[in-house]
Formats: sequence, C-alpha cells, structure tokens
Amino acid sequence: MCLILLSINRHPQYRLIFMGNRDEFLDRPTASAHFWEDAPNILAGRDLREKGTWLGITTQGGLAALTNFRNPSGRKQNAISRGFLVSEFLRNEGDPPKYAESLVRGSHNYNEFNLLFGDHRQLYFLSNRETEPRILGTGVYGLSNQLLDTPWPKVVRGKIAFLQTLSSEQNLTSEVLFEILADRTQPKDEFLPNTGVGLEWERILAPIFVASESYGTRSSVVLLVDFENNATFTERTYDNCNPSRFNEKTFEFNIRNSYEKR
Repeated sequence: MCLILLSINRHPQYRLIFMGNRDEFLDRPTASAHFWEDAPNILAGRDLREKGTWLGITTQGGLAALTNFRNPSGRKQNAISRGFLVSEFLRNEGDPPKYAESLVRGSHNYNEFNLLFGDHRQLYFLSNRETEPRILGTGVYGLSNQLLDTPWPKVVRGKIAFLQTLSSEQNLTSEVLFEILADRTQPKDEFLPNTGVGLEWERILAPIFVASESYGTRSSVVLLVDFENNATFTERTYDNCNPSRFNEKTFEFNIRNSYEKR
C-alpha cells in the first residue's frame, strides 16, 4: 500500500478503523480480496506475480499491512518480495513481539519496508529503517512511503480529513472514508518530498489518490472493527485509476464466523 490511515480507540463505536490505498503498476497481475484457498482463514488481495500481499486480516483477528519505503538508490536486485512479510505473519499469527524480533534479524533480506502487524486489539509498527518495533497506542496515525507519521502532503491532508470525520456527529460509514481516499488534490511543488525519483514522479505520487497512464491507485480498503469484535472489510478496485469507476466487495466477520455480502 502507499497510504494508510489508522484510528485506534478514537471512535465511540469502533475499536479499529483502517483505510488505505494500494498504488501499483497497472500491468502487475493482482487478485482482489478473497479468502485464500490455501489459507481459508486469510482475507486479502494477492499479488499474482510473487504470491504475497500488501494487506490482510484473518478470521481470528490477525492483521498486517505493508508500505514500501521509497528509496530507489537503496534497492536490492535479489531481495525477497516484501509481500511475504504480510502473508507469513497472517499464516502463522504467532507472537507479534517474536515476529518483530525475527524480522529485525532478517530485515536485510528485503528492500526497505514499513510493516503494521498484530491484531484488532494491539498493533505494532516495524521498519527496517529503524532498529526497534513501536507499539501503537490510542491515536490516529498516517503512513505512506516514509516512516510512520512523516508529514508528507498526502499523510497530512488525509489525517486532517480523517480527524474531522472522527469528530463529526454524522454516522461514520465506509462511504465517507472512501471519499477521503479518493482525494486527487495536487500539492504544491514546494511541499513535495525529494525521494530520488525526480520531480515529475514526485508530482504523480503526491495526491492521496494516484492516477497516471502506467501507475496509480489500483484499490482501496476500509476496515471497521467495533468493540464487540465485529468487522466489516470493504474493498474497491478501480478501472484505470478512476475513483468513480470501481467494483466493490464487502466481507463481514466476527473472528470465527465469516461471509461475503453479495
């Protein structure tokens, strides 16, 4: 994913609110969210090239999500696919601190990454640009292709809109959150980061919703988990990075019992 906005215990109805956009090259083969045949407890999309994923949740409440850390000069040619960081955690659902410890030891095998992992009650953040995992407490967080809460324009804009929505008296719905994720506002050049991809690409990548001829926002997800552990996972997949043209799937589950609403 390339933008994640996260609320932990900041809403009276929902313990966890997760939303994010997955930006990717349009020609990369991808399966939309589904329960995996080889791991029926995992609900996730799938990268059909490497067989990993960028975001997933299990019927036991395990959750993991990934963003790449944008640093083209540090890219390794033979690194393990970062999508396995998510899928391996979801398959094993072991002790998150132990998983973090193993990742710290083996992080050199991957290109630079940011990983959120844990479950609907407790999440951790780990990057191989840092030495220790962070435990996420009550709050609102934003993550793009730098470290957690780095104030890139899309992170700042997304968090402001998210906080306004959380404090509003209107009922919180997935539709309202998808509106935040569909924002195509272009920041001014002076606010753009310099990550080594050149100004033209910095401009393309800067909005919350990214669109270009070859690369852009392929899908968005909104996940709501209430205090009785009922979860609603909604994914939109877009036609040619157009936020108004999409297919939508919604899954509902409460840890053990799951079904897809059609």
